[in-house]
Amino acid sequence: MIHLLGLSGSLRHASNSTAVLRGIQDALAPRAALNIFSLHGMALYNEDEDGQHTPESVRALRSAIETSDGVIMISPEYNHGMSGVLKNALDWASRPFGQSVLRGKPVLTMTASPAFTGGVRAQQQMNETLASIPARPVLRPQIVIGGVHEKVRDGRLVDEATLRFALVGVDDLLDEIRASRFLRAAA
Repeated sequence: MIHLLGLSGSLRHASNSTAVLRGIQDALAPRAALNIFSLHGMALYNEDEDGQHTPESVRALRSAIETSDGVIMISPEYNHGMSGVLKNALDWASRPFGQSVLRGKPVLTMTASPAFTGGVRAQQQMNETLASIPARPVLRPQIVIGGVHEKVRDGRLVDEATLRFALVGVDDLLDEIRASRFLRAAA
């Protein structure tokens, strides 16, 4: 069984980004398990608090990333960029310097927005940040979901065409994970 971690860059109770993850979670079972990790209550990154006094929420995030086979992260677009919530989580996950739990971890990025552009500028920022960590972004056409507010119902992505589009990217992530497992087993 492949274990994926889902990170939503939105804290809203009725978050469209989280709804996309829930729709994917439902569609993936039983092929893979997707655990959606809440970023609520994550302290702002402060190097003085990293190490011996690392907040419990950060230790939980790092552990969830470390024990997953891959990560799906989705962000709304705020002022032409990814959400501060997601950027903060990535900053915590990438530290201490040289010990990033995302190093080499396959990551699929998505964005969702009520705008027709679907958060394409946030997508670019996410990928640049992941490259610097260095995570292993899945190289594929971007998954941007425009008009997302019209594609979500009862806290889940329900638009079939959009869900199929997102799942093609998830299949690429699963292929990347399987290829990594094969190479490790062969080594």
